[in-house]
Amino acid sequence: MTGLTHLDETGAAHMVDVGDKATTARTATAAGEVSMRTETLDMIRNGLAKKGDVIATARIAGIMAAKRTSELIPLCHPIALTSVNVDIVADDALPGLTVTATCKVAGQTGVEMEALTAVSVACLTIYDMAKAVDRGMKIGCIRLIHKAGGKSGDWRGD
Repeated sequence: MTGLTHLDETGAAHMVDVGDKATTARTATAAGEVSMRTETLDMIRNGLAKKGDVIATARIAGIMAAKRTSELIPLCHPIALTSVNVDIVADDALPGLTVTATCKVAGQTGVEMEALTAVSVACLTIYDMAKAVDRGMKIGCIRLIHKAGGKSGDWRGD
């Protein structure tokens, strides 16, 4: 009916059966950013946030979120991730922090949602830990930047 894999011929949502798909190595990388005042970035960079190490906490939150994606996103399959890497880097040009997450699995379905969830939750954690000094922070530009493996092969965004 629609060409969307999560809708059946009547338009009803359902979980896609991946049981007959080949197990292959799959990787996805997503990115996002949190823009903030320069003073807030300096506070985070210098480890002066009252709630603790913002970058380390956000990295752990992103990893934990990737592992729980199927509990958060309807119709996502629970998968056995083999690797989750969350990288958070200060960017003076924003000013703010850029977050990148790469997820890997040997499985029958992709890991794009896990990478996107990791980035989203890491960004939310950054906001939560610094909101007392900068409620005007902006979370944005969350996107998939690369996926590899599976039937559709490699894809790279801009």
